[in-house]
Amino acid sequence: MSSRGVVALGAVAILGYLLVVEHRQHLVEWAPYLILLACPLMHLFMNHGHGHSSHRHDDDGR
Repeated sequence: MSSRGVVALGAVAILGYLLVVEHRQHLVEWAPYLILLACPLMHLFMNHGHGHSSHRHDDDGR
């Protein structure tokens, strides 16, 4: 990992910690919406490796 990646990861960790500690009530209020938003985002970004491709290759020699 490059030095920029380490710095970015550290910044995200610090900001995430401060968000949880300082704004806990806001997170609790928005939690149902964040869960609902996570569902379509998971479908967009996590369904790439299921083999649902239109470019199928048959291995039977035809």
